[in-house]
Amino acid sequence: MQLALYEKYDLRLPRYTSYPTAPHFHAGVDGKVFEGWLGELDPKQPLSLYLHVPYCEEMCWFCGCNTKITKHYKPISAYVAALLGEIENTLGKLPGGKRFSVSHIHFGGGSPTILKPDDLRAIMAAIRTRLDILDDAELAIEMDPRTTTDDLMDAMIECGFTRASIGIQDFNENVQTAVNRIQSFDLVRDVIAKLRDRGIRGINVDLIYGLPFQTVESLQKTVDQAVALCPDRLSVFGYAHVPWMKKHQQLIPTEALPDTQERWTQYEEIQNRLAKLGYVAVGLDHFAHRDDSMALALENGLLHRNFQGYTTDRAEALIGFGPSAISSLPQGYAQNDPALARWQHSVENGTCAIGKGVAVSSDDILRRSIINELMCNLTVDLGKICAEHGTSANRFAPELDRIRAMHVDDIAEVNGNNITLTELGRPLVRAVCAAFDTYLDPEHGRHSQAV
Repeated sequence: MQLALYEKYDLRLPRYTSYPTAPHFHAGVDGKVFEGWLGELDPKQPLSLYLHVPYCEEMCWFCGCNTKITKHYKPISAYVAALLGEIENTLGKLPGGKRFSVSHIHFGGGSPTILKPDDLRAIMAAIRTRLDILDDAELAIEMDPRTTTDDLMDAMIECGFTRASIGIQDFNENVQTAVNRIQSFDLVRDVIAKLRDRGIRGINVDLIYGLPFQTVESLQKTVDQAVALCPDRLSVFGYAHVPWMKKHQQLIPTEALPDTQERWTQYEEIQNRLAKLGYVAVGLDHFAHRDDSMALALENGLLHRNFQGYTTDRAEALIGFGPSAISSLPQGYAQNDPALARWQHSVENGTCAIGKGVAVSSDDILRRSIINELMCNLTVDLGKICAEHGTSANRFAPELDRIRAMHVDDIAEVNGNNITLTELGRPLVRAVCAAFDTYLDPEHGRHSQAV
């Protein structure tokens, strides 16, 4: 691919983990609105839960998450107490009369493995007091191998966790030093071995390309080392350099960051290498064993995308806990206040700590369905989706014209009302989705690079 093509399509675009996307959330959706939405949920439908732990012991300079650094446990203890209060407050707003069930639980951060074992047990006990966790539910936790203890892994088993997501990013020492994330291959290998010894079979690993001092050769070695750990899934993200949003990213040596062409080459080489090593490409940036549930969901057209990325989670309602956590309900999206003190104050007052959100219209829901199909399956039948929503695909004639123009560059093909991305276009799927985004302002939006 020529550099001109990289520059043409490698725009700053949303990641489309929601639609409308988070920059379009507003203060009109507050705690009262959210409480009303919770009260309308159907007890027959299982819930999904996301719990955010906004603390780490050390800042990784590439990080784009909502987290704070602490070497002391006192603020974490206070946070856990508030989180337990939020669980009680929020779940108490659900319709009474019948208990809800849970199909997915995901702990993210920050570093959830900074929690003490008894605090993890307390959080899970609070959930089980209010909700029934299904026998086949997936309970996942993001793990920093540097702060993971044997006692915490024992608590994970007691609490029923089935999947662990291990942050690797890169094994190269020069890269690790440049982003302040020092961890050895042996450390990661030992943590994964201990998880498997305890019965946790679902293992994800996270890698990042586009970091300072990375080369194609160094990334190939990191990929080989990661695959040697036999993970079920790999997430391979492009580093999002947004120092205007995350001030600590100013510590990244920008002169050592790969340029656009090098980022593309890194992405393509990682994708090709994982394919040769037996992993199925899932959407934009995930890879899975052929017999993994995510690969099977892709094969059966059941893959979904939410704020945690690609998932097998099909729950209609996802409830988020903790500062900055986003809930996705049939009526719209609601994001908790990202400021820890304001979030905690709302919880202490017994109110839902919503800072902003957006209600979805019928047009939003239709466009979200189209974007989800493209992001997950790289293809969409507009005629079929529009029929399911009681409308005609003719309304999308302008969008189809925009995507037909991409055919010249072999990015996507349009056949009637069917859109299909090419393999060349896979990393550019966000650019195709953007054709359906009526909120997007490409001139003024401050998003990460598409690749």
